[in-house]
Amino acid sequence: MDERRLGVVSGLSAYALWGLFPLYFPLLEPAGGLEIVAHRVLWSLLVVGILLTVLRRWAYVRALVTDRRRLLVLLGAAVLIAANWLVFVYGVNSGHVVETSLGYFINPLVSVLLGVVVFSERLRRLQWVAVGIAAVAVVVLTVDYGRPPWIALALASSFGLYGLMKKLVRTEAAPGLFVETALVALPAAVVLGIAHSAGDGTFGNAGVGHALLLASSGVATAIPLLLFAAAARRIPLSTVGLLQYLTPSMQLAIGLFVYDEPMPPARLAGFAIVWVALAVFTADTLRHARADSRRAAAEAVPAGP
Repeated sequence: MDERRLGVVSGLSAYALWGLFPLYFPLLEPAGGLEIVAHRVLWSLLVVGILLTVLRRWAYVRALVTDRRRLLVLLGAAVLIAANWLVFVYGVNSGHVVETSLGYFINPLVSVLLGVVVFSERLRRLQWVAVGIAAVAVVVLTVDYGRPPWIALALASSFGLYGLMKKLVRTEAAPGLFVETALVALPAAVVLGIAHSAGDGTFGNAGVGHALLLASSGVATAIPLLLFAAAARRIPLSTVGLLQYLTPSMQLAIGLFVYDEPMPPARLAGFAIVWVALAVFTADTLRHARADSRRAAAEAVPAGP
């Protein structure tokens, strides 16, 4: 299998696994959202630690923890991804799968806006059009829900900010994830300790199968991330950008056809407006990616003797 094909397969696998999460997290009940996230942190730490040992990547971890600036940025990233996990688990287990899918549909547009605010990046005209259309969609969905779609907005903003933090600290996936989870491991352990001392902890109290499912959250976290890292190394970012829509599309389908969540006409109109915004954004991104590729190819051709 050539590198590009391997990258596409890895990317599809990562996004498909993330897309199945709305079917996975309800299996972890009766554990509550905070307990699930705490287990996810601690089991992820164990799984990634084993991976680092197998891959012999501990030197990368040492380099991260001895750099105070990068460590502080990773602490911010850890808090953001933990918040993202908590909101996602809450959304899925409270019957708002459709709204969680909306968060990941609009995430690329939020990331673009963060680039403008934080890095003073300049948006092209069609990118501004896409952002404006998405803003209209949020207004439409606010009217439909009777409130701002805060679950979607919280997911999009927390994951967008997490991506921004990761951009500030370029590191391999496994060492970065290990340091992030290690930084929030103590609070996670405290949460579980308090829950069990109060008699609310479910690990070991709801059967062996439930305990194994909670432990599996470490694998469920690490595997898609490593597949994504493998994809990002082998295929262009424009291709990664197209593949990412698989996750919210699967989540939307699960919300509608598995959990029978409602999709009234006004909500459907809001989603349709979001899809129009994404179509404009994607078309502009692909057009400029092709132009950049042609320019790079032209510059690589020797001018002659």
